[in-house]
Amino acid sequence: MGLTYATLKLTNLFNKQAIEINALVDTGATFLCVTEEIAVQLGFDTTEVSRQVVTLADGHQRKVPKIAPIEITFANRSYVTEAVVLGNEPLLGVIPMEAMDLVVNPSLQTLTVNPLHPNYPVALVK
Repeated sequence: MGLTYATLKLTNLFNKQAIEINALVDTGATFLCVTEEIAVQLGFDTTEVSRQVVTLADGHQRKVPKIAPIEITFANRSYVTEAVVLGNEPLLGVIPMEAMDLVVNPSLQTLTVNPLHPNYPVALVK
């Protein structure tokens, strides 16, 4: 087993700027995390956005910029969310993965749409 990466399209829904990124699929992360460079490429000024307190993997807390609204597109799925700005590589966390009904296969190092719902995402609400 190794690391799983996925190509995502991110769109800033305010100005319609869009980019493709290669994000680490991280089932230990909660949100979409992007780098400062990605936020700037999408047209955000991270000194003028709201901030979010996050707990890092080592237990430390930090207040980081939060950008929104961001549309994530993968395969035939999309999801509108916010992203926190931190780190040196983008991470796709479990909230957007669950919302888009995506499945991680660690042995094949792939992210795919849920084969039980190939045409549209199905979300669990209970």
